[in-house]
Amino acid sequence: MTKLTDTQTLILTRASARPGSLALPLPDGLHGAAAKMAIGRMIKLGLIEEVEANLRHKEPLWRETGDGHGTTLIATPEGLAAVGIDPVVVKTMAGLRDAKPEAIAASQRPGTKQARLIAMLQAEGGATIAEIAEATGWQHHSIRGAISGSLKKKLGLTVTSEKVDGRGRIYRLALSE
Repeated sequence: MTKLTDTQTLILTRASARPGSLALPLPDGLHGAAAKMAIGRMIKLGLIEEVEANLRHKEPLWRETGDGHGTTLIATPEGLAAVGIDPVVVKTMAGLRDAKPEAIAASQRPGTKQARLIAMLQAEGGATIAEIAEATGWQHHSIRGAISGSLKKKLGLTVTSEKVDGRGRIYRLALSE
């Protein structure tokens, strides 16, 4: 693992709290040749990547492509993992370019009960309310509230449920492809 500079750490940490893990705007004072060098190195290391900017959502431009379009920079899952963001949560959050930044930042803190809830719902067999309660220490009504409020409404995730014989109601997180 490459040791990150203070600038790289700052860029990735800020990106983790932004919708779609946008790495722009860059920190104050980082512009011109210094910005190009820093970003070029981060792209080479696989910490960030250049993607087409969504101009309808007014995403900041890194560079213009000359055809009326431009590119922006986003942190990769590897880049977010380099600053301690849980890879399971990174995978879940990858498709959420329109979610609220504060909701994304809260869900990405590693080791939180919400991160554990997301991981359990992503597991192949899903999870029951009782299993989640045992893992988190939450009461059943709190779990249902977290699923409908935090995951569905705030983060825009799709949570499905089905009744399975011998196990009860199973909840699963539908990952964005």
